[in-house]
Amino acid sequence: MSPEMVISWAEQGVFTILLISGPLLITALGIGLAVSIFQATTQIQEQTLAFIPKIAGVLIALVIFGPWMLSQALSLAEEIFSNLHQFIG
Repeated sequence: MSPEMVISWAEQGVFTILLISGPLLITALGIGLAVSIFQATTQIQEQTLAFIPKIAGVLIALVIFGPWMLSQALSLAEEIFSNLHQFIG
């Protein structure tokens, strides 16, 4: 196995991880920003206020994007296992 192949597989793995985690991270970021703006305008400085909306939002995003995320992960795993003969030898 050549170093270029290892770098290519690592690059594809990192890209897939970023692609899979993107929707959940963007959802949490958006909800956190909205809660922060709400806290700043109402001057409510409760630290635990942001956790419940983030958890609920990420759960909803996981239900919505879950099948797509799973298909992305399975396609990478299928590609790795179909090229397993290249890793040996």
